Amino acid sequence: MARRSSPEVNAGSMADIAFLLLIFFLVTTTIETDKGISRKLPPWQPEEVDPPTLKMRNVFEVVVNANNDLLVEGEEMELKDLRKAAFDFLDNGGGSGSEACSFCQGTGDPDLSVNPQKAVISLVNNRGTEYGTYIAVQNELVAAYNELRNREAKRLYGSTFVELEAEYNDPKTGDARKESLKEKIESIKDMIPQKLSEAEPK
Repeated sequence: MARRSSPEVNAGSMADIAFLLLIFFLVTTTIETDKGISRKLPPWQPEEVDPPTLKMRNVFEVVVNANNDLLVEGEEMELKDLRKAAFDFLDNGGGSGSEACSFCQGTGDPDLSVNPQKAVISLVNNRGTEYGTYIAVQNELVAAYNELRNREAKRLYGSTFVELEAEYNDPKTGDARKESLKEKIESIKDMIPQKLSEAEPK
């Protein structure tokens, strides 16, 4: 009796199914995009130029250790209090004469900055600092700048700094309006420059 050969399975449709599954996963899968922190680098300067001298009262020191604890101006502080402390430092208005601040509403504390143009916030992180804490600290410090800028933009132009930037970045905004907005934004940035210095992590 002759042996019958085993029937062959047609695998052609299997390739079609695999291809369809691949397309399905490519279409439905969301790809995570990296997010960064917007920072403008200072203009390049020749190496022989001496750095400007800073008075210690114009430097607001923030240190984050490996345990994610904050040390602000030599004292422990909670993250929730950082924004107000940075805002009070920037808005202090402790200068006189050529260093006087015409729009500051602070207490004029002799230990805090003379005006926002001279104020520098120095941030030092530890290599063991968690990334989430690093971002949260950055957000609070930038928020302090934005809060002061919003107040002054509202006083001068009737709109907050954030609203001016949003309108400027809107593609529907006309060229003439953009020029006007750019001047306003630059004037606020000149009044309250964002000087956030990050030292190398320890």
